[in-house]
Amino acid sequence: MEAVMKENAQSSAGVISLSKVSREYRGQAGVVRALDDATFSIAAGEWVAITGPSGSGKSTLVNLLGCLDRPTSGTLLIDGEDVQTMAPSALDRFRADKIGFVFQQFHLIPYLSALENVMLAQYFHSITNRDEALDSLAKVGLADRAEHLPSELSGGEQQRVCIARALINEPPILLADEPTGNLDAANQEIVAQLLRDLHRAGHTIVMVTHDPAMAGLAQRKIALSHGKVFCSPSTPLITLR
Repeated sequence: MEAVMKENAQSSAGVISLSKVSREYRGQAGVVRALDDATFSIAAGEWVAITGPSGSGKSTLVNLLGCLDRPTSGTLLIDGEDVQTMAPSALDRFRADKIGFVFQQFHLIPYLSALENVMLAQYFHSITNRDEALDSLAKVGLADRAEHLPSELSGGEQQRVCIARALINEPPILLADEPTGNLDAANQEIVAQLLRDLHRAGHTIVMVTHDPAMAGLAQRKIALSHGKVFCSPSTPLITLR
């Protein structure tokens, strides 16, 4: 009973909470249920790894958690807000405020400097601040590379620019999709250490990864298979119904 009460208390405090969330896609072959009745919570300040083979539903889940898509059914709360009920313009602003994205493919604008790429994220808040962007780059060790174009940066440096961009608006959630997938071993360790530091500073990190070593850095794992959510025995915040 005490364990159940603890789980419920933790779940209610989740910065991300899913209750019976499903996502279906309709095509010529019929209905595909890419995510099937997922129920779990992620607490503020937690580091969670999402794992699973290709086609398991990871991309669908990431799109939902990143407010890039909406559930077909169920309830998805992000920082206490029901994103299903938001108008598109309100959802766009909510996403910019609440979620920082780190992508495997970097998605940096090739003709903008590292500094300008970071400031681009501020643009969606209708205000840019060069000093804040420089400070964000300094936090990832790239203050001296601020004026370089992406083509003049290594893969690891480009990923660190992505992290600086994701953090510039101080979102409560960092959503990292295969953050070390395109990096060599040395740069993987640099990015992994940055994520460790961000977690120690209190950031909530949701990380999709195929890399067992990266997944092992997280506090717990959420595993997907054929759209279903599974978990290891030591993950008390996840409930399956």
